[in-house]
Amino acid sequence: MTNNLFDISGKVAIVTGGNGGIGLGIATGLANAGANIVIAARDDDKTSTALKSLSKIPVRSVGLHVDVQDEGSVAKAVESTMKQFGRIDILVNNAGINNRKQPQEFSSTEWNEVMDINLKGAFFCAREVYPHMVKCGGGKIINIGSMTSTFGLDFAAVYAASKGGIVQLAKSQSIAWAKDNIQVNCILPGWIKTELTSRLQFTKPERYSLINERIPAGRWGEPEDFAGIAVFLASPASGYVTGIAIPIDGGYTAF
Repeated sequence: MTNNLFDISGKVAIVTGGNGGIGLGIATGLANAGANIVIAARDDDKTSTALKSLSKIPVRSVGLHVDVQDEGSVAKAVESTMKQFGRIDILVNNAGINNRKQPQEFSSTEWNEVMDINLKGAFFCAREVYPHMVKCGGGKIINIGSMTSTFGLDFAAVYAASKGGIVQLAKSQSIAWAKDNIQVNCILPGWIKTELTSRLQFTKPERYSLINERIPAGRWGEPEDFAGIAVFLASPASGYVTGIAIPIDGGYTAF
């Protein structure tokens, strides 16, 4: 075991949706800890911008165009990663979308889109990297859930269902793959300043104010607040930690 439990130098991490928000915050944290980064996302322009940011860190960072709901796209991304790096040690399942409506307003198409990206995509990615992690002697899979993994939200019913599924998927995979030295865990973000949440202060100002009042830390989270927990879950420091879900919410769910 390394003398530095948090050292992931030379490891290779795939971060889906890693070109912005929480995903980029995590990718940056992993890169600063020494990991080589693969940004796997659909928006190539955002990926290019993210790679420019990561280029300041002395690790290797590449971008791949990936649609996680497409098995073939995921398989090609993993194949490309193996060709370029020869190994996969860390997978961060961060790619996700939301659709803010009341539960009765969702169509089956809208339901499928959220589920396919948020939940099925995470399943596809984990399944695809699994044999390569086994060959490396182990690995780390980090699913990005949500505070709605544990409680409901009236305008995000389908999103909440997908994020609840993410936690249960991780628990089951953690049991199945413990024998392979693969740890599977979840991070549950609270109210974080991202593109997905930035409109709330304008569309629902009263709710926005109530949220602010309830967060014990006194502020919304920032993408960089996820660097530390991601490095912990990706490093040897968490070698005996698997199947858990950790809220990163400034104390919101403890209130």
